[in-house]
Amino acid sequence: MRDERVEDIYALWEELADFPASQSDGALGHLLSRLCAIFDAQNALWSVVVRLPTPPEGDRLNGWRPCLARLCNPLPQLARTMQERVDKLWRPEVDISAVIGAAGNEPFLTRLLFEALPADWFEGDYYRRYYLGVGHADQLSVRYAINDDVRIHVFLYRGVANPRFTPEDKAPFTLAIRGLKWFQYQLLLSHGIHAASSPLTPTERNVLLALLGSGTEKEIAESLGKSRNTVHVHIKSIYDKFGVRNRPALTALWLGQGIAGPRSKASARGTTRE
Repeated sequence: MRDERVEDIYALWEELADFPASQSDGALGHLLSRLCAIFDAQNALWSVVVRLPTPPEGDRLNGWRPCLARLCNPLPQLARTMQERVDKLWRPEVDISAVIGAAGNEPFLTRLLFEALPADWFEGDYYRRYYLGVGHADQLSVRYAINDDVRIHVFLYRGVANPRFTPEDKAPFTLAIRGLKWFQYQLLLSHGIHAASSPLTPTERNVLLALLGSGTEKEIAESLGKSRNTVHVHIKSIYDKFGVRNRPALTALWLGQGIAGPRSKASARGTTRE
């Protein structure tokens, strides 16, 4: 691939590798902002989509629903309309863009918005409200299957005044995301998805990220403004969910040396924004 963006992508990978596991949120924010800079995008979205254990009969999305999302630039109007879009996914009739986005079982798929959807869709209310209405005119997306029940989606957006994404953008964007499976795995772990028996609560996640640092249990309690006993209870719950007995075994999961526990199929409803 002869593209000047490739060197920027390699540099991005190295930058992400320098983030400690305890700073996964900062690392994700860095990923999204750098992708926007590399691909001249106005905004970026990272999301996790899981397959429901028992999808509704006749579900047009084949059971896939979002459970987490992170915007690079979470403007209030954009965040509201994104929540509206997620809510619509639970209704019997969903927009064709969502149906196309969920269809297929490819392990990795990169799409241009104007290639994936018919021309008349861009004249409809959905595009006007959820794209043009928030300043987005075009989209480049990638879908990465972590396993049969978990997918990562990454979207880049450009505004009305910007040129459209082109087929020449697909290969470097594919490279940028496909080379980060280790990073996606760590992000999922930090939320209790994929390797835990159930997702972490917000407080458990704060304790988990602190555990991945070097602080003692007492220091973690002080940094989070919690009692030591409360933190101890959360730590025990975290160990139970990940199927480990101690801190070294928990840390080993981030190094790819642990045995993954049961995959989580958490409900997506109400957990779409950080």
